[in-house]
This record gives sequence, structure tokens and C-alpha cells, in this order.
Amino acid sequence: DTYSFDLPGFGGTPTPPRQLSVPEHGAFVIDVLERLGVESCVLVGHSMGAQFAVEAARLRPDLVAQLVLMGPVVDVRRRGALRQALDLALDCALFESPSANWLVLADYFRCGPRWYLTELPVMMAYPIEDRIRGVGAPVLVVRGARDPVASETWCRLLAGVAPAGRLHQVPGRGHVVQHTASGEVARAIRLFASSPERPLGATA
Repeated sequence: DTYSFDLPGFGGTPTPPRQLSVPEHGAFVIDVLERLGVESCVLVGHSMGAQFAVEAARLRPDLVAQLVLMGPVVDVRRRGALRQALDLALDCALFESPSANWLVLADYFRCGPRWYLTELPVMMAYPIEDRIRGVGAPVLVVRGARDPVASETWCRLLAGVAPAGRLHQVPGRGHVVQHTASGEVARAIRLFASSPERPLGATA
């Protein structure tokens, strides 16, 4: 079974009355999985969602058997809102399909500028490179090989400090790799889920 759900304030869900921390978002993820009756899972997070996935895995190591982080943020060398905005703009202009750009813009529109700006400082300050060390599950880091937001150096660093961590890169793709190369990403996740200790094949 595969479950996909919107987090508080995102995807058109009601906006919380206050700023939520990354651990609070992680607790929300766990609460949803528990309500669904999930007892063991491969937890997948993209971009800012990778931060929430890390916290969820730290909170319930018995529930999260494997962890997949796609295009994880924020690169410690680029921890500034302007730098992130420029990298995202570059990605949209050069490395994404029109449909991927439409999805991203639609998500920002549904979220609204007030909530996005409320949560932006939370995302920027979260030290994922430190918090991932406390994850007990094997970790797969996935990135598009042309992603300017989550660089190869950064993703290799995360995979290197994560327990049983590895990196898988999808050639020719940008930050929204799960949309532009959905088949390749799904294949990598399935292989990882079935044998988290086995190599996934060559990366580009």
C-alpha cells in the first residue's frame, strides 16, 4: 500500500494558527501513519519533506523501516533564503518540465505566501546533517543529477553520515525528480525497500 497526504498548511489543508517546528511536522506524519494502521513502512520525503521524514524516523524507529530522502534541503553551504530562491529559480528555468513547474507553482499558490513565509525560517534553520545521525533506519538519498538545490556534494555528505546511507542519482533530472523520472525513482525505492543493503546500480 502507498499513502500520500498533505501536511498542515500545505496542499490546501487548513493553516495552523502558529508556526510549526520540524519535529511537530514529523509527529504529524507518525500520527497519520498510526491512524492508518501502518506497522512498518518505507518513509519518503521530498525537499522540505525530507526534514519531516527524518524527524518521524527519529521519533518512531520501530515504525520506519527504511527512509528515502529526495532532493533534501538545506545544503549547509547554501543556508540562506536568497540562495535557495535562486537555486530553485534556476531549477525551474533549466531543468524541469512544464508540468513539474506547474505542480510547484500550484503548491505554492495553495499554501499561500503567509504560511510559506511562516515556515521558511523553520526549514532554513533545521540541521538535517546533524539530525540524520540519530536515524536508526537505512537511508537512501535520491537526487536528480542536475538538481541545483540539493547538490551532489551535499547529498553525498548526508548519505555518508546516515546509517547504512547511500546515494542514487537520476541522470538529466532536476529537483522534482519524482515527477520527471517517476519510473526510475520508483524502481530505486522498490529495490531499496526489498534489499536495503544491496547496491542499486551505477549512479550518474
